[in-house]
Parts: sequence; C-alpha cells; structure tokens
Amino acid sequence: MSAGLARAIATFCYVGLIPLAPGTFGSLAAIPVAWGLHWAIGFPGLLAATVIVFGIGYWATLVATSAGGDPDPSEIVIDEVVGQWIALMPLSWGLWQMGAAAHVFPWPGWVGGFLLFRLFDIWKPWPVSWADGLHGPLGVMLDDVLAGLMAAFVVAVAAAVAHGVLMR
Repeated sequence: MSAGLARAIATFCYVGLIPLAPGTFGSLAAIPVAWGLHWAIGFPGLLAATVIVFGIGYWATLVATSAGGDPDPSEIVIDEVVGQWIALMPLSWGLWQMGAAAHVFPWPGWVGGFLLFRLFDIWKPWPVSWADGLHGPLGVMLDDVLAGLMAAFVVAVAAAVAHGVLMR
C-alpha cells in the first residue's frame, strides 16, 4: 500500500490538514460518519467499524511517521476518529437496544460525547497520559482509545441519570 493512501487515512480524508485545531476537526468529522454507521447498520456496525478503523489507523500512523520526526504529528487525526466513535458508543447502543428509529439523532448526548472526548483527549488524565507517553503508532492510537473510553463512561452515567435509570 502506498504512503499516499496512508496519509489519506491518517488525516481522515485530509481533515487533519486543517491548520487550526485539526484534532477537534477530526473529532467533529467523525460524528456524522458515526451517525451514518449507526443509521445504516446500528450499534454492531459502529463497533465493527471502530475495531477495523483502529487497525487501519495503526497501519496508516506507522507509515505516516516512519520517516521519523514528530512521533504524533497533529495532522494525524484517525486516532481522534476512533476515540470519538468510542465516546459515542453508549448512545448508539442505547438507541439500538430501545429499537429507536435509525434516523433519531439525540443531539444532547452526541454533543456531550464530543465535548467529553475532547476534554479527556486534551487534558490527558492518567491513563491517557501514560498511553500518550508511549510514542509511536500504538501510543498515538491508544491515548485516544482511553480518552474515548473515559468519555463513554461519563456519557453512559449521564444518560442513566437523565433517563432516570439510576433513580429507580
């Protein structure tokens, strides 16, 4: 596979080349794709796509950083895509479990998932900071996976509180 394909993947179709806040734009670009996956094939599709994109993103990051230099260049945003999708999984799962119409877009949860993921990705509390310190393709991908898991946990708790699940 070519370096050009790896760059296109690593930058999420060149979204990462936006000069201001590429990670935020990568996360934003991930949301309509996640919603489209949920709409088309439900939670299982989003979960499968996340696992596949993690693997492809690891490869693309490996190729994109193989020349040396910065081990985590800001234009690589495929890691933000994976982390953002993880942060949105509780919402997709909940909608799928409820049998909600596929076109339903519960925007407060999706906005919250976006904001929480960006918070944990930028703040980098432990273990996100630990993974970030690994450097290399695994560190690039893993810190966003962990930030996504942290955001997903908070999203799930917030949804449970908002829908009275924890009050029963």
